[in-house]
Amino acid sequence: MSQQSRTPEHVDIHPRNREHEIADCLSRDWYGGHPFKTAWFNAMSITFPLGEKFFIDSVRHFAGEIDDPKLTQEIRGFCGQENVHRREHERYNQSLCKQRGYDLEYMENRLKKKLALSEKMYTPLELLSITAALEHITAIMAEWALDPESTMAQETEATMRELWDWHAVEEMEHKAVAFDVFRAVGGDEKMRKKSLKRATFFLLLDIFVHLVHMLKRNGQLWNMKIWWQGMGFLFGKKGVLRLIYPLWKEYYRDGFHPWDRDTQEQLQRWEDAQTAS
Repeated sequence: MSQQSRTPEHVDIHPRNREHEIADCLSRDWYGGHPFKTAWFNAMSITFPLGEKFFIDSVRHFAGEIDDPKLTQEIRGFCGQENVHRREHERYNQSLCKQRGYDLEYMENRLKKKLALSEKMYTPLELLSITAALEHITAIMAEWALDPESTMAQETEATMRELWDWHAVEEMEHKAVAFDVFRAVGGDEKMRKKSLKRATFFLLLDIFVHLVHMLKRNGQLWNMKIWWQGMGFLFGKKGVLRLIYPLWKEYYRDGFHPWDRDTQEQLQRWEDAQTAS
């Protein structure tokens, strides 16, 4: 028996069964009053319920092959966290679409068809490598979101910030679980690296499609000022995608591991703030 987990000993991966009363916030542009910024994160939320199920299924497929008790326990924690995320974002998406007139069935059916096709095209190990890649993306997004200098920290309404911070913390806690399972069951560097490009392309495509749908329903699709500001939000000097790009590239380094970036200090700051409140 060998240790297959590289998650630090002091990182406890366990689900926090939280509920968030965000319906009132979802009725308006909760991210700095800006239609594009709000729609970008709302569009991300649409991908989460089906995405979380995909993650859980891809990891569970290999759970029986893991002989490290620590990693086995982390798989349980990972699945528990992702299940609660799935529930909370289902509620989020249903409330959002009901209040703002978005077509949830249209958006989710696209994702269902894509995921069904993926399960036919790729082996279980390839699906696990895609999960590991997507978990890297969510982890570096989480690191950005929890930075007190980020626009997420400075511009969002408090209730929405609580939900996104909670989600971000748990994504950072379990950021290496799918990765460690992938390594433990024989995943190689070539497959790992190849999956990041594939995962990034399709995630951004899905978010963009949902974003366009939302802006169209909001009557803002052809508002060039909003698009210009939106591109600055993504790619400007302090743009979210520009800021996380160096962290995204780290995945291509030979021998990379998610915990090469030790984010325990950020996790502890959040825990301390919860205790203080």
